[in-house]
Amino acid sequence: MDLERHVSEQGWDQPLELYALVPTAELLKAEPAAARLLGIDEPSDPGQLTPVQQEQLPSDIPLEEALGRIMWPEGVTGCALVMERLTMKGSDETLAVGEEPSTEDEETEEIRMVAGVLRDGSRHCAMRMRSHDSDAEVLSGEDLIPALTSALALTLDVDLPSDVPTDKNTKD
Repeated sequence: MDLERHVSEQGWDQPLELYALVPTAELLKAEPAAARLLGIDEPSDPGQLTPVQQEQLPSDIPLEEALGRIMWPEGVTGCALVMERLTMKGSDETLAVGEEPSTEDEETEEIRMVAGVLRDGSRHCAMRMRSHDSDAEVLSGEDLIPALTSALALTLDVDLPSDVPTDKNTKD
C-alpha cells in the first residue's frame, strides 16, 4: 500500500514500473550512502522492505514474455509491478492505456494496479480507479489480481498454489 500511495503522488499516465523488494536493513548495510540519499533510516521493523525501481521493461515485448525473462538474485526478497490499464466495465478484459475497445459502445474504466509477491509466497495487490481517485477508495487484497501475482511469483521461482491459474485463459 505504501508503494501504491507513492506512485499515486506521481499522478496518472505513468509507464509500467517494476521494483525489487529488498530488506531495508540489508540495503542500509550494503549501500549506506544511497540509503541516506533516499532518506532511509534504520528500520523500526526488522522485516521492513524497500522498493528499488528497476529499468523499464522493453515496450516491444509482451509483459508475460518480459517477466518470463526475469530471475531475481537471492538478495531480493520480493518484487512488485505497477501498471495502468483500461478495464471493460462488466468484464475482466483489460486493455493497455491508449488501446481502443473493440466497439465504441463499451464503457471503460482506467485503473492502476500494484501487485507484490515475496519469496515466501505471500502476495498483496492494490487497485485504484481513476474515477474514484482517493486513498480511501483503493481496493486491496491478496487475490485481487491473481494472474499478475502468479506471473511475478514465477520471476522469484516461487511455487504457485495449485488453485492459481498460471495462464489467464485457464479456468478452474
